[in-house]
Amino acid sequence: MNFDSDIDHPKESCGLFGVFGIPDASLLIHAGLFSLQHRGQEGAGIVVSDGGQVKSSKGIGEVNDVFNTEILRGMAGHLGIGHVRYSTTGANRVQNVQPLVAETVDGIWAIAHNGNLVNARSLRHMYQESGSIFQTSTDSEVLIHLLADPMYRNRPRRVARALAELKGAFAFLLMTKDCVMAARDPLGFKPLSIGKLGNGYVFASETCALVQIGAEYVRDVEPGELVIVDAAGLRSTWFAEKEQKQFSQCVFEHVYFARPDSTVFGQSVHTVRLKLGMRLAQEHPVEADLVTAVPDSGNSAALGYSRQSGIPLDIGFMRNHYVGRTFIMPDSDQRARSVDMKLAVVADVVRGKRVIVVDDSIIRGTTSRRRVMALREAGAKEIHLRISCPPTLNPCFFGIDFATKAELIASGRTVEEICAYTGADTLGYLSMEGLLSPFPNALDYCNACFSGKYPMDVSRMQGKDALESSNMLLNLESKGHR
Repeated sequence: MNFDSDIDHPKESCGLFGVFGIPDASLLIHAGLFSLQHRGQEGAGIVVSDGGQVKSSKGIGEVNDVFNTEILRGMAGHLGIGHVRYSTTGANRVQNVQPLVAETVDGIWAIAHNGNLVNARSLRHMYQESGSIFQTSTDSEVLIHLLADPMYRNRPRRVARALAELKGAFAFLLMTKDCVMAARDPLGFKPLSIGKLGNGYVFASETCALVQIGAEYVRDVEPGELVIVDAAGLRSTWFAEKEQKQFSQCVFEHVYFARPDSTVFGQSVHTVRLKLGMRLAQEHPVEADLVTAVPDSGNSAALGYSRQSGIPLDIGFMRNHYVGRTFIMPDSDQRARSVDMKLAVVADVVRGKRVIVVDDSIIRGTTSRRRVMALREAGAKEIHLRISCPPTLNPCFFGIDFATKAELIASGRTVEEICAYTGADTLGYLSMEGLLSPFPNALDYCNACFSGKYPMDVSRMQGKDALESSNMLLNLESKGHR
């Protein structure tokens, strides 16, 4: 997985981590968020409770930019939730960093969200028309207003009824002073797992975070399920039809987002990527001297390609993990220079060789082009690009910050034209059939970014800044509440 985001790769929205019934909850959440840092680097936040007092800390930046030992030690509690963010709705400012915390008539609520709500704009407008005040420009905040609405607050199954009003992709962690809740949307777009640690419970976007803290994986939160854990133990209820016929799990979790050591939607990410690489070698064979990966997200697929083809795998690129995040840099030239610094070509490996380069995806094409140029300059004889997914033709409205359709290089261009732009000798994308081949039930995966077949109406969806207001109060501090 690329732990530093790249301008030619998709950006994920966020990662969630929550605990209940575990001493020093803030330290554990910090460790869990660190394991999920690849899911978002724009901001991080933690909210904890000791059963009476709720404390919150959040800020702009990566987990270790925002938190230190002093802050964490000052957040006593045995339950809490945390969040790492990459914005897909709402600008990158501290007000939008989650978990969002609000005080309602019956106490404090905190929420953390992964995904995009396709009906957030209409819900927001409805509440603003009735006089409600919004503090952020994220789609997630509408859930707080639903929870505070007397229509839901005064009725049984309050949280389930509020969740049932939401449309789109979501994994939510919710928290009160004495309770943690977890929920996934009825189509199951986003992953969310349950773990057990001693007598306590843990929730995480990926199982790698459970392993990091020594928790035992129990099961996934089911699509349409609301899991509640408090002093009485763990129980669940349903806010959607339990026997959903078909799901829309995000296939890009397996292609790119998730860490290879995670199990997502019931399958090993590394094993799936290995199979994608093997299938890629079957679909797009070529005579070459070596296979190399674009690290780190291309590693498993490159290994699969090498095994299937019998062509040796070698290290053609070396990653510098200490280069800053490219996606926050203000102009394209700065981002491009940073990309050049992040991956160095191992010239002795590629010089005079026919090289197969395996990557997970091509979004805008700019980074692929620069990498091909770098290989040429290092003396590579031939360069054959192989991509372990189909061409990305359509924007995503369910929690991935894809470019608009016009900015996607595959939209309106042939594979031959894309190949010519990158400067590679050949280019081969995995077929849709090949992409879905590792999954027992391929119909349970959303592939709209490739096929254009969205699982729900997205005609009213707009860009990630659609909820921004021109007179929105801006907070320029680099850190949030302390």
